[in-house]
Amino acid sequence: MAAGVTSRHAETAQHARLKRLALVWAQAQWFSASAMEVSLPKCRYRADVAAYRSQRRQIGSTVIFECKQALCDLRRDNCDSEVARRRLEVICERRQILETHLRAHYPNLRNRDSLFPEFDPENFTAIGHRGYTRLSRELRALQNRLYDCTKFEKLIRYRCANLFFLVVTEELFREPEIPVGWGALVESKGALTLVRKPIWHDTTADDRVRFLQRIAVAGTRVLNRQLEVTFEDVIASRYRPF
Repeated sequence: MAAGVTSRHAETAQHARLKRLALVWAQAQWFSASAMEVSLPKCRYRADVAAYRSQRRQIGSTVIFECKQALCDLRRDNCDSEVARRRLEVICERRQILETHLRAHYPNLRNRDSLFPEFDPENFTAIGHRGYTRLSRELRALQNRLYDCTKFEKLIRYRCANLFFLVVTEELFREPEIPVGWGALVESKGALTLVRKPIWHDTTADDRVRFLQRIAVAGTRVLNRQLEVTFEDVIASRYRPF
């Protein structure tokens, strides 16, 4: 295994360290129930660290920590969908105008060898037009970002937790790169410092209870791995008579 990689999922030592620091910081802030790699309700994502702080006579509060060690990784999850959609509309409009001009200048773009040539789209890429190639490349990139690069925005939109923190190294921290509504914890000299406070997001009591259950499941999974408890052990015990 390459140097600096420690986990069974090829996680780097730096990312693992940020997760550990987030776990410690959460417990120091009285989020006593916490776990790593927690599957979140309402979405397909996992939180690097999730935690729950109990409150007397009422359901407690929840928090999610996302740890980023590289700027490209941070930007991949930090797409603003509204801005991207507006840009996508502009690109699509430009492409339509350019295609109209290309049809006029290249009337023989269709593949006339097919059975139904009237339904064949024009092969604009065959022209090698640099402007069209550039627009197509940007269009694909924007569509990919809208589909798979809006994690930070979706976690807030789906009300996955009450608080959200981005955990980054001191070298990586840039104020404009912090997602809207998220707090920022910056690692320096082996500790985390709060440099931007998060916005509180209301969630229902049922959602917070389900969040706590997900933390418990993730914690049990880690404990089973440490104690080498297998699925076969559980099944064998389940059907053992009282």
